[in-house]
Amino acid sequence: MIRSIHRAAEAADTHGHQPVRPDEWVFMADELVLRAQKFINTYNVDGIPTVTEDGVTGWGTMYALTRCLQHELGLTALSDNFGPGTLAALETNYPKLNANTVPSANFCRIIQSALYCKGYDGGEIDGKYNERVSTAVKKLKSDMSVTGAYPSDYLTPKVFKGLLNMDAYTRVDGGSAGIRIVQQLLNRRYVTRRDFRIIPCDGRHSRDVAKSMLLAIQYELGMSDGVANGVFGPGTQGGLKEHPVSLGSTGVWVQLFTAGMILNHRTIPLTATFTSEVRDAVSAFQEFTRLSVTGQGDFRTWASLLVSTGDPSREGTASDCVTTITPARAKTLHDKGYRYVGRYLSNVPGSLLDKEIKPGELDTIATSGLRCFPIYQTYGASAGYFRNTQGTVDAYAAIERAVHYGFKPGTRIFFAVDFDALDHEITSNIIPHFRAIRRVLAADGRYGVGIYGPRNVCTRVHREGLSKASFVSDMSTGFSGNLGYSLPIDWAYDQIATITIGSGEGAIEIDKNIASGRDKGQNSFDPKPRSVEPDGLFDTSRRAALLEDIQAYLESENLPEEGGGPEGVVQLFSTTEAFNLLMEHDHIVTSVAKKMRIRKAMVMCPLLWEIRKLQNLDFLFDHGVVTYHTTVDWDPTDIYNKRDSSTGLGQIFAATAIKARNHLIDKGRITASVMNPDNDDDVWEIWQKLNGEQYTRNTYNIQHVAYALMHAGAMMGVGLPTLDYPDRSTRLCLERYRGEDEVAERDGHTQLGLYRVIENHFAPLR
Repeated sequence: MIRSIHRAAEAADTHGHQPVRPDEWVFMADELVLRAQKFINTYNVDGIPTVTEDGVTGWGTMYALTRCLQHELGLTALSDNFGPGTLAALETNYPKLNANTVPSANFCRIIQSALYCKGYDGGEIDGKYNERVSTAVKKLKSDMSVTGAYPSDYLTPKVFKGLLNMDAYTRVDGGSAGIRIVQQLLNRRYVTRRDFRIIPCDGRHSRDVAKSMLLAIQYELGMSDGVANGVFGPGTQGGLKEHPVSLGSTGVWVQLFTAGMILNHRTIPLTATFTSEVRDAVSAFQEFTRLSVTGQGDFRTWASLLVSTGDPSREGTASDCVTTITPARAKTLHDKGYRYVGRYLSNVPGSLLDKEIKPGELDTIATSGLRCFPIYQTYGASAGYFRNTQGTVDAYAAIERAVHYGFKPGTRIFFAVDFDALDHEITSNIIPHFRAIRRVLAADGRYGVGIYGPRNVCTRVHREGLSKASFVSDMSTGFSGNLGYSLPIDWAYDQIATITIGSGEGAIEIDKNIASGRDKGQNSFDPKPRSVEPDGLFDTSRRAALLEDIQAYLESENLPEEGGGPEGVVQLFSTTEAFNLLMEHDHIVTSVAKKMRIRKAMVMCPLLWEIRKLQNLDFLFDHGVVTYHTTVDWDPTDIYNKRDSSTGLGQIFAATAIKARNHLIDKGRITASVMNPDNDDDVWEIWQKLNGEQYTRNTYNIQHVAYALMHAGAMMGVGLPTLDYPDRSTRLCLERYRGEDEVAERDGHTQLGLYRVIENHFAPLR
């Protein structure tokens, strides 16, 4: 039962393989793959690693087999990469490997091991190029469709290279039969060209297939080896302009054109004759991509089939920019045929780039006959930024900024994914991020969700039902998430080139976009200035709605209505009970926040969090502090007997409270006596006040929650909190309140999301 590889695993982009979603990896432990791994581990050679013996094929096993081959070839610099040196050594020494030419038993075992890892019969890994190995090699070459170039049972260097990677040569789940036919055509026709590598025949379009299509076109244009490079450059573009195809055309150019159509998921046969069926499919493709509908394979249609930008010189009617739209620039845009402009709702905290919409700018856009679509981006340039908590924060922040600038209900906000996300990162990071955005915006009801990013990102987020329109970063032609992927079916804007238009005061650099008409932005605005007034008492009629949003958010963070703590730990309050207890103190929180001129939501976050997370053990530690300070003969070995503990509603240490008080006294924000956090008497005095009446109206404890948050801002280098404190600074304060370890950092992100949930209900009341 040889079923080790059903689908190529996640690939390192240095090797040019298209990464695949983890849920598409279908690996099963296989006894013969295990034997292959055991064989690898018989090598005691520097540069050949010990592989995990788990019977599962992966890149680690394939890389190790590559190194074993290099060692058997006499190469001294062993590498994971089956590069030009390895290929040249094979071509020079063993251009045709079979039973008569394989140089050693271990050399043959490498072939047998690789066959088993690839899903073919390797013949027992016994070092013999027997009939079973011969049959397997023939089957491999047939699946690759290179038997015409490489007949019989011998293994050639290029086939060997294809054997030592994670590409599949049979159609995989979700693979297209039509695409597999194209892949086999390319292998069959061009495998003997020097720079053409055997591509997968799995029925999936990919980066390698896209490059191979360009190489095929260059070969047909007459480019020699070394000149043909798989890049859509001036020579290729010029050549294609000389090879339009249309109804009645025949030959290789029609065949390559229909191959391009199939790779773009157009349901037509691979054919050398341009039929009416092909013409109709071309017309539909041109309509979809907003090309002139001619039904002919002209240059612009060729370009849109081959590269993500298509022909970047074609006219666009949409744009986006980081530059303020002045009246002169608006006139330039309108005069050049642009009708839509994307502008940013916020700047990136800490960045010198000022790209945010300016006061009065949207009026300028509207009165100039333009429409604006909003973009939300703070960081978003690496996978680590994207998570459920950050999606929640971004969603609420985007709503707040959209309302501030006056974007009316029904506007779609485009949230940016501004990097080349691999498929597994989309699964693990980006989809949870957009699931949170979708949840928040759907509950709010005013704005729709759009996405900016590479094709694969946009497509997968749309398929999850998390966005309704894509703003596609097609200008990044080298992104793995663009190469080998079709234009998303929900595309609204297609970003294809950075250009400068106009002159003098009207000169402006823009990203030129094609507009599909799916999104039209807005051309009238109702701005609402951002309030810097303190918060008042909460409107009790909104209490149920706030609790519902808090519950939904905490559940999305794996904190259910009840429980959710470590195994064996009893948490005393449900989310509803913690919320109700907190709201009983609303008048105290309001007074404290107003006095310190910070947002109530900032004070409420750690309070709600600490009440919800309160454990039975917390009372044991409180009792231990009392014992320490009031009992002469207390047991020093008792872990609960300490001079200080976190206590009260906000679970604050007395020493923490003293340091925060002292800092604010020094800054002139409060008037009190300076105390010593290292003095037991001072610690005991403050601890008793913090502990107070425990979980009843403890004004002192709530005051010191605010003090500790303000001190945290100073310790984190972001200054004392204010009524218009940035999200990043708020997060750092909430993080430092929790501590200085990884758990505190994680909780800081989670609590910032909670802050945004609460602030979304408080802001309209100001």
